[in-house]
Amino acid sequence: MTAHTPPLEPHTELDARYSSPDATATPWTEAVSCLERAEIFWLSTVRQDGRPHVTPVMTVWTDGALHFTTGERERKVLNITGNPQVALTTGTNTYGEGCDLVVEGEAVRVTDEGRLAALATLWEAKYGSEWHFDVHEEAFRSPAHDIRSLVFRVVPRTAFGFGRGARFSQTRWHFTR
Repeated sequence: MTAHTPPLEPHTELDARYSSPDATATPWTEAVSCLERAEIFWLSTVRQDGRPHVTPVMTVWTDGALHFTTGERERKVLNITGNPQVALTTGTNTYGEGCDLVVEGEAVRVTDEGRLAALATLWEAKYGSEWHFDVHEEAFRSPAHDIRSLVFRVVPRTAFGFGRGARFSQTRWHFTR
């Protein structure tokens, strides 16, 4: 991975077609807070034959990006190798409350061992000691399970927020590089 890109402030817009009449756009800072707290995300990738592949992953939000890890021989890695464009989705499974988020971007492998060490610390802080990783040969290694996992970074290109409750809202955040 190259040097860190500072987080960008997105262009934020409310889609009034899918929002309550008195709704306002959700601020990006509020969405980031949800991204930081969320424990499970659904990663969507595309197989070489065009079929979708969706699977749950655990993530860490830091430095303006979501980071996830996966075994080096899993379907996710094969799909990302062929097409790095992904979507990560999180939220609630209730109709009348909460906020669902979709983050679209390119999955880029993290290989810098210093950066991986910092991410390993964040993983354990968020998910507990069961998720302790050592860094070895540009990847995470789980000492408890002797599994090598690759780490990917997804900087948002576009994100969507679907707020529910007293007001329904649909917010789009677009990031210009």
